[in-house]
Amino acid sequence: MAKTGVLSSDPTVRAKAVELKKELQRLVRTIVDDDDYSIHAIDRAKDALCALRGLIMFNKRSSPATFKLREAVPCPEEFKCPLSNQLMRDPVILASGQTYDRPFIQKWLNAGNRTCPRTQQVLSHTILTPNHLIREMISQWCKSQGIELPNPVQCGREEGITEAECDRFFSLLDKLSAAVPEQKEAAKELRLLTKKVPSFRALFGESIDAITQLLTPLTRCNSQSGVHPDLQEDVITTLLNLSIHDSNKKLVAETPMVVPLLMEALRSGTIETRSNAAATLFTLSALDSNKVLIGKSGVLKPLIDLLDEGHPLTMKDVASAIFNLC
Repeated sequence: MAKTGVLSSDPTVRAKAVELKKELQRLVRTIVDDDDYSIHAIDRAKDALCALRGLIMFNKRSSPATFKLREAVPCPEEFKCPLSNQLMRDPVILASGQTYDRPFIQKWLNAGNRTCPRTQQVLSHTILTPNHLIREMISQWCKSQGIELPNPVQCGREEGITEAECDRFFSLLDKLSAAVPEQKEAAKELRLLTKKVPSFRALFGESIDAITQLLTPLTRCNSQSGVHPDLQEDVITTLLNLSIHDSNKKLVAETPMVVPLLMEALRSGTIETRSNAAATLFTLSALDSNKVLIGKSGVLKPLIDLLDEGHPLTMKDVASAIFNLC
C-alpha cells in the first residue's frame, strides 16, 4: 500500500525531497563514520535539512486542497533573512551554518562583527558560501505565487569564491601541519593561488588563524635540519602576496612571528627569499601603524647588512624597505 505522506501530492516536489534525503543520508553517514569529516560536511547537512523543511512547508502551502482565488500569501519564514526580515535575494551560509541574505550579512561583517547575529557564535572565518538549495526553494515559491524572483544585489568581493575553492583553501592549510613533502606541496600551491587569485588573498584575512597556520612549517621545523629552502621561499613569498591586499596589511604585521620570521629569512634565506622578505617589509610598512611595530623589532640591522652585500637582486627591495622605515 502506497504511503500518503506530506510530500505525496506533487511528483516534482517528491523527486526533490528524495534527492535531498539522499544527500542528507550521505552527509550524516560521513559525519558518523568518518573521523576526518570537515565542518563543511556539518554545514551542508544542516543546509539540506533546512531545505527539506522548506520543501515540506512549500508543499503544504501549494496543496490543491487549498486552491482558491489567489490572495497575497505571506513569505515563508524560512525564506526571510534574519537581519532584514525580507525575502532573500542571494542566500549565503555563514560559518555558523545560519543562512542570511548576502548584502545584509556582508554589511554586518564589514562593520567589524565576528559573531553570528542569530546564535552569537564566534565565527571561525567570514567566508560566505552560496546556499543553492534555499535559492532554488525561493525560486520555486516565487513561481508558484506569480512573483518575479529578485535579482541578487551585487556586493562584497570583486571576485567570488566557490565552495570548492574554500574547501581547497582549508585543505591546503591543514597540509601545512603534515609531513614535509605535503607542506612543500601546499606552500607552493598557496604561493601560486595568492599570486593569481585576489580572493584567495582575502581569504587569509577573513579566516581566523590562517596566517598563523601558513607559518607552521617555519615555526615547527627541526632545529638541527633547519627549514627547507624552497619551503621557506614559498611561505615568505605567500606572505608577500597577502600583504599586497590592503585589508591584510595590519593583520599580517600584527600576527606573532611574522616579523621575526621575515628577519630570519633576511639572514638565512635564498637570494629570492631574502629579496621577497624585504619586499614584504616594504609593503607592510606602507601602513603607518606598521612602521612603528616593524621598526621596534630591530629589522633595520639585517636589512642594512643585506644592503651592504650589494646583491643586484635584493638592492631595490632592501633600499625601499629601509627608506620606508626611516
